Amino acid sequence: MEITLSKYKGIHPGLILDRELKKRNLKKGPFAIALEIYPQTLNEITKGRRLMTPDLSLKVDKALDFEAGTMFLLQACFEIDKAKLKQNSAHHPDFTIIHKALFWDTDFDKIDWEKKYKAIIRRVFERGNTAEKKEILRFYGKNKVKAVPTLARV
Repeated sequence: MEITLSKYKGIHPGLILDRELKKRNLKKGPFAIALEIYPQTLNEITKGRRLMTPDLSLKVDKALDFEAGTMFLLQACFEIDKAKLKQNSAHHPDFTIIHKALFWDTDFDKIDWEKKYKAIIRRVFERGNTAEKKEILRFYGKNKVKAVPTLARV
């Protein structure tokens, strides 16, 4: 069987493996034993909590009739996407924590997080919740936050 890599790039290979096993009506336990790994290990991989090693990748590829290295390439693509996300998040706080509603009067996507740091810190510490305040502290650092006068503090 051939798998289209571009379709699955950025997705953890364990999630793709889980889908493939379900599609073929294969149970995880017996499949793991056939690969000579612990079922718990396979379960962790299919939940995206564990990496696909080169050795395991070759075993899975052979068992599912994929081209050798397919699952490991998917793991590499996943890791690259994860690294890109981490690098990009260095330029702004975690948007899963900072709610856009805090900046209702501003185009959120156009905020310059470095230039407007004083206004941002002030806004979050006056109107944000505890998680948002912690994220701003993490992103800007304690010294920068302390330098901005606000009405409320953590």
